[in-house]
Amino acid sequence: MQRREKLHELLPCAGLTVVEDVRPGSLFPPEAGWRIARGIAAPDGAVREALDAAWWRRLADADGEFLVAVLGHRIGGNDSWWTRVRYAGGVPGLTGDPGFVALSLDGQVLLAEVPGADGPRVTALDRLPERLEEAAAAAGRETEVERAEAWAAVPGRPAWPLHWVEGIGSNPAAPDELLIRLLDVEGGFLDGCDRPAVLDAAVAHPDPRVRSMPADTFRPKLTSDQWVRLVRAEPSPSRRVLWAEHACAWGVELPGDLYDDLLAGPSRAQAAQLPGLPAHHLPSLAADADPRVRATACARWQDLAAPLRARLLADTDDAVRTTALLAHHTDVPMPREVFAALPVPRRALEQCRLSPELEAELVRDGDAEVRRTLAANPRLSAHGVAVLAEDPYDDIRSAVALRPDLNEEQRAAVRYDFDPTSMSRTLPWVKGLHGDAEAMRRLAVSSHPLIRRSVARARRLPPDVVERLARDEDRTVRLFLAESCDDAPAEMLLEVWRWWDGSFSHPDRPRSHPNFPRTGLLRYAGDPGGRMRRLALDDPESTPADVARLARDPEAEVRRRAAEDTRLSPADAVRLLNDPEAYVRGTAVRNPRLPARVLAGLLHDRDTACAAVTNPAIPVPVLHRILAAAATAPR
Repeated sequence: MQRREKLHELLPCAGLTVVEDVRPGSLFPPEAGWRIARGIAAPDGAVREALDAAWWRRLADADGEFLVAVLGHRIGGNDSWWTRVRYAGGVPGLTGDPGFVALSLDGQVLLAEVPGADGPRVTALDRLPERLEEAAAAAGRETEVERAEAWAAVPGRPAWPLHWVEGIGSNPAAPDELLIRLLDVEGGFLDGCDRPAVLDAAVAHPDPRVRSMPADTFRPKLTSDQWVRLVRAEPSPSRRVLWAEHACAWGVELPGDLYDDLLAGPSRAQAAQLPGLPAHHLPSLAADADPRVRATACARWQDLAAPLRARLLADTDDAVRTTALLAHHTDVPMPREVFAALPVPRRALEQCRLSPELEAELVRDGDAEVRRTLAANPRLSAHGVAVLAEDPYDDIRSAVALRPDLNEEQRAAVRYDFDPTSMSRTLPWVKGLHGDAEAMRRLAVSSHPLIRRSVARARRLPPDVVERLARDEDRTVRLFLAESCDDAPAEMLLEVWRWWDGSFSHPDRPRSHPNFPRTGLLRYAGDPGGRMRRLALDDPESTPADVARLARDPEAEVRRRAAEDTRLSPADAVRLLNDPEAYVRGTAVRNPRLPARVLAGLLHDRDTACAAVTNPAIPVPVLHRILAAAATAPR
């Protein structure tokens, strides 16, 4: 067989008729079949010399049908799907090149042939579920001597070194010393790493790619001191400013001498835009030879002395003069003749205070885009706001409804459109009031859901505001309260859990919330909803017997919760390696209760090596040997 052949062309050549492609669903999965075929956690007596016609007859049903997967041939996006086939009898032309696993439709018979170090490895098993239970029980009876022997043999020949270096940094048992060594090989684990010693080593690493990794993540865990050292250590002037921008965005106050250094470098124009720039630099920026720098100084108009403002308004560069003019008219109303002379009037519509006559014309302008832009202008007069609140365009009225200068009676009078299913972002002006208890009380009763949602994003809220939002008719308000507010009540958190179990930005909320109930959860062990049954094992009164029962739950999410429990029996950990759902199997691979002999085998299997090396049960000396072997192995 040639690997380049498509599976639906290859199988007929082996004497098989393709019936359909089958997602494993509740079936025994091909990935577990590949593992057993390679001898990892396989039942005793599975290896055969060859597969004769009798075995194929036992595999097929009355219509000659069975399931098959061929190594390296990707159906449904991967080679973990079964293909249902039919054969006429005899011995199909399937061999160990490239390799296959086959399963009877009733899940009782498994046949396989895969490449091995000493030639093809042939597997044949009947009574498969029973044999797997026996194998799991036997593996779970591992002795201390067997465990020590298994770890003494690791790593052996590093079959998948790239998989090991990709995963070992995520092992919670890996000491700082090992992770610091790992930086010389692979730094991907730094995304999310919060270990101070490791981050110290990363920001001081000679490789600029390693230095950048802990900063260039979704949520950097660097301290202010580490951010400053990262900026100072960066040799590229443009990247130094880039990291300074990142640091400021994460609330870091840069020291004054660092601003001096950045402004003295070739990326002065970019450094001048840093938001925390000390005011004493402004005079030199306003007089800089580079017009880009002078234009940047205009952004700090309120901090500029009158002579500097006058100089910028009379600047020889058109772009600087225009920027200064726009800044000037944030306080001084802009007359019609100035507006008409602007090369691009949009910025004036967005930010400038307009003369009454000009504003009166523009809020009734025939161009809807003009009115749309004005609707968000924070300096629009009350009269202009009132006109736009009755605009014929829904989106313009909707923008007006979110203005901070409306009181709630005025806001309720605006006919706005709001899609409750759309993605919601916290309104900046509401976020700026999060520390103002009276403002939160006022806005918590707003008629606009997005304003209430923005209030719910506050970390701390007065008790009466929490109580009101916890009963809000908009469930997204309750969700945001569960995700963001430390004061969210337990009963509401439990209610939200019934329909939400975490997002990318707030993983595992509400269950990880400190106020989430921790006692009395065993009563949900028999709940008809799988999501609620998952909670039973969080109860401190739950027992290993509860874990064992839920490890056999019909819902995969419940089994995954059992698979991550450290009270899981070794036998159940092995049994869950055969679960139909990949995420349950992956969780079981990481469970520290796995027997050492099984875990050592998983370290050498292509499909599981990366996950297996994250298992905290691997002894630290073994982790060091794994890293040493992986770092020196050919790639």
